[in-house]
Amino acid sequence: MEYKAYDAIQVLERTPSVLNSLLSGLNNDWLMNNEGPDTFSPYDVVGHLIHGEKADWTERAQRILEFENTKAFELFDRFAMYEASKGKDINQLLDEFAALRKANIAWLRDLKVDKELNKKGLHPVLGEVTLKNLLATWVVHDLTHIAQISRVMAKQYKMEVGPWIEFFRVLNF
Repeated sequence: MEYKAYDAIQVLERTPSVLNSLLSGLNNDWLMNNEGPDTFSPYDVVGHLIHGEKADWTERAQRILEFENTKAFELFDRFAMYEASKGKDINQLLDEFAALRKANIAWLRDLKVDKELNKKGLHPVLGEVTLKNLLATWVVHDLTHIAQISRVMAKQYKMEVGPWIEFFRVLNF
């Protein structure tokens, strides 16, 4: 499937409601467990997505449009959410994410980037990337974290499903 802003927006605009439906009001047994050291809990993922809305997708797209590949992206702190989310409950994080995403979707719609998709930017690790690469990655990033949240939550009952474990690959990742 070739990247088109309209198609991407269909997924990007749904992510906040998917996360809200899945996580809002759950207790910490569901929200705060992860898959072990250096992994994210569902709560962490929402904070991570918030940080991305502030410091990744639109910032990097603007950098490509303004400087192309003459000025590298800033490094993205994948763990910034640990400090930024302190003291907030899941519903506050979900609301913050929804508001940021709504603004970023409006920005993307107004941008009308279809003629700019082949402009190149400079990632500090990956090297040259296109605007199309970046914007497609935004969608895949959302879907990856939705899958991650589902996997982490499913694993909370890994030891409880008994012999059915053989039917659920998600429990064996």
